[in-house]
Order: sequence, then C-alpha cells, then structure tokens
Amino acid sequence: MNADVKNVAFALFIFSLGYIAGPQFFANLNARGLRFGVLSLMEAVVVIVMALGFATFFDLDVGTAAGILAGAATESAAVGTAQDAIAKLPGITAEQTTQLQAHVATAYSVCYLFGLISIVLLTSQLFPMLMRIDLADASRQLWEKMRGGDAGHQAGEEPSLPALVGRTYLVSQGEGARISRLQEASGQLITVEAISRGGRRLDPDDDPVLRRGDQVLVVGRRSAVIDTGHELGPETSTPGLDRALAVRQVVVTNKQVAGHPLNDVRDRDSQATGGVFLTDIQRVDHHLPAVGETEVHIGDTLTVVGAPTKLDRFASRVGATVRQDTADWIYLSFGICLGVLLGKVNVRFGDVNLTLGTGGGCLIVGLVFGWARSLRPTFGAYPPVAAQTMKDLGLAMFIAVTGMAAGPDAGPLLKQYPVLLPAAGILMVAVPAFLGLFVGRRLLKIEPPILIGAIAGQQCSTPAITAIGNVAQSSVPMLGYTITYTISNFLLPLTGPVLVGLVGL
Repeated sequence: MNADVKNVAFALFIFSLGYIAGPQFFANLNARGLRFGVLSLMEAVVVIVMALGFATFFDLDVGTAAGILAGAATESAAVGTAQDAIAKLPGITAEQTTQLQAHVATAYSVCYLFGLISIVLLTSQLFPMLMRIDLADASRQLWEKMRGGDAGHQAGEEPSLPALVGRTYLVSQGEGARISRLQEASGQLITVEAISRGGRRLDPDDDPVLRRGDQVLVVGRRSAVIDTGHELGPETSTPGLDRALAVRQVVVTNKQVAGHPLNDVRDRDSQATGGVFLTDIQRVDHHLPAVGETEVHIGDTLTVVGAPTKLDRFASRVGATVRQDTADWIYLSFGICLGVLLGKVNVRFGDVNLTLGTGGGCLIVGLVFGWARSLRPTFGAYPPVAAQTMKDLGLAMFIAVTGMAAGPDAGPLLKQYPVLLPAAGILMVAVPAFLGLFVGRRLLKIEPPILIGAIAGQQCSTPAITAIGNVAQSSVPMLGYTITYTISNFLLPLTGPVLVGLVGL
C-alpha cells in the first residue's frame, strides 16, 4: 500500500479524536480535572521511563521500544506518532526507516494484546477485590447517594414506573391556585403544559388562576406530578388536551454553568430551566448518569425534553442546540492541513531532535479546533456520528496498512523476543495501574467505583471501561473515566516522539 494511504488515514483518525475530546480537555484544566489528571500524567511518565529502561537493558532498537510503549499503553495513536518521529531521525536510510517502523507495528501488536487483557482483568476483577468492595454494590450505593435514595435499575431493565410522565387533572380543591405557585412548590420538577376551561384553551405562560372544573395537563417527574395532582383534584382522561414535547441536544458552552450540577443551575435560574427535563448526558463519546446531581462540563451534550419554547430558553442559558446537519468540511479540512504543517516543525534539545509528526500536530490542532467549536457552535459542525465514523475508519485503515507493512519483519522479531514482548505488555500496564490505585485512594481520596473507571481512562482503554460497566451494572465508573481518558488521549500520543527522541538509534 502507498504510504500516503496510511498517513491520510492516521491524520483523519487523530484529528477526529482530538476534535471530539477538545472541549472536555480544556474544560478539565481546573482543580478537579487536574486532580484526576495526576493519574494521566503519571501514566505517561511511567510508560516512557519503563520503555526507556527496557530499551537500555535489553539493547532494543528504537522501533521495538516505541512499539512496546504504544502496545503496553494500549494507545494506537502512539504507533503513528512514533513512526512519524522515526522517519525524521537523522542519518538513517530509507530501508532502515521501513524496518524500524515495522518493528513498531510488530511490538505494538504483541504488547497490545497482553496489555489489553491485563488492564481489563485488573480493573474489572482484581482491583475491586483489593479494595474489598463489590463493584456493583459500591456503584449502586454511590448512585443512590447521587439520586437521593433512588437505586435505579440493573442492566437490561426498564422502569415500570417511568420517571417522566404526563397526567391530566380536573381542578376541584386546587381552585384559586396559580400556575407559577404550583411549579415553584414542586421545585420546578413539574410544568403545566395545557389548560382547558369550558372547551377553551388557556395559555399557561399567562399564569392564570385555576377555577373549579378546569382541566390541566401536568408534565414532569412522576412523584412531583402525583403530589401536584393531590393539590389539584382527581385525575381524568382528556385526550384532546395532549401536547407534543420536543427532544433536543444542547451542548454546554456557558462557563457559569460548567462545573456545577444542573440542580444548582435550576435553583439559581428556575425561569430559564423550568419545564425542561434531562434524559441523557454525553461526554466525549460516553454516557453519564442522567441526573441533576451530575456535574456538567464544557462540551457535554445534554438530551432534554420539553416544550419547544422552553427548550430554546434553556439552550440560550446553558449553551447552544446541536446542529444535526452536514459537517463544516472547510473548517475541518483547514484544521487537518494545519495539523500536518505543525507536525513538520522540528525542535532540538541538545542532541535530541523532537518532532510532533502528523499525529501530534493533528491531535493538538484537533483539540484546539474542537474547543473553539464548543465556545461558539455556530461554525465547525461535525456531527457526532460523522466524527465517530471518521475516527474508527481512519484507525482501521491505519492499523491495517501498518500491519501489512510489518508482516515480513514480524517473524524474526517475535523469535528474537518471544518472552520480552508479552512480559513488557503486562508489566507496563500493571505498574502504572497499581500506582494509580495507590495514588487515587491514599492521596486523592477518590471513590472506589470512580477510581476504577479513572484507571481505565488513564490507559485510554475502551474495552476496560466496557468490562467495568458490565460488572458494575452502572455508568457511575464513567464519571472518572471520561476525565482521565480525555487527558491521556492528549498525553499518550506524544510519548511516542519523546521516546524516539530519547532512544535515537
């Protein structure tokens, strides 16, 4: 395969990765994010030091050392950044470059397999045992604490009593009440969407005084709707009073909202958030517990339900409605080209020649462009499905072409290091993972389910967080995973060029 196929595919993958993670990366540059970022920084430093130690002790070439780092860290992006850095090493021939790049791919393949198995078993099985917790029970207890006693549901279960409901009531004892008083009394957990009086519709926004015989449509959280019904009168069936609600996705861009639970935002500005109900929170490409107690960050995508006018008001307060139309290809293409140019910049530290390469350049520009888009979502549209497809397709093409090129050199390298590669894959996962467990519990005092997710995130391991979620039967560990995953997605790809610059030939 032509080398340009691999380079273009890698540029698409790494730019899309940075674009998706950009808002969260910059949003986590605060006290809480940097607290979790300690784990990601520790991961990057430890894998570089260990890979450098393996290279020195076993006299490994730079390609094998970089492949061990990328595979053990289960970071595919580091393969591309390391290969780019190898291509820019001074004093080597084209044949030597090809061979060293092939060694990166071979060592990566073996170490990735053993590293992946190790991080999955450590986080989902061993670490809960070491902390003497049942991961499912601990996650459920933390969830109940967040929900104020609501235990939620197990995987594959649906509630027989849904949280969001609509009911119609015939006003009797509620005569004389105002709509605004009813909504305020519920803590803005209900909204009156329609009123019928003698066959005539009234506008709830006019805040009318209810009269005996009025029919009222109340929408909101089930318990609050039932409590409101006790104040109004008997429930009745009035099909003609039904009103359609809209579902929209809103991206968080307001700095005054970021870093706070939505419940706090609602308490501070009930006028802008009343009548809007949260059903999903998506951070990067992962879903978090959709509860008002979950802290929202810049770049989070909130799925909300409510009347269109109320959703518009909510979006203007929190951020902006996500556009679902075509991608802004000019903005995205300019970013990729700028990333390629940035990757060609060489920086020398003494005798060490460091370069970001295509991968590092596109990653940094992707982070910045994604962050800029989150600040003003009127440009740079990149629908999540398109971004995810481009990321997955680019990675698949890159790994496939890399593997095909590495094939001829795979056998000799595996024969030369039949024990070292698997052992390195296991050790370079286990050491930073155990350090993360110690630092997270003893020094950072992170809750066990969230810490386990954060350790999977420091390794950028999607299979690990999937296994953790299956064991925990909860999305609570995702709260720690998304922060370290975002920061490690920036740090780990840069470890490839750093190691190549340190090891040289």
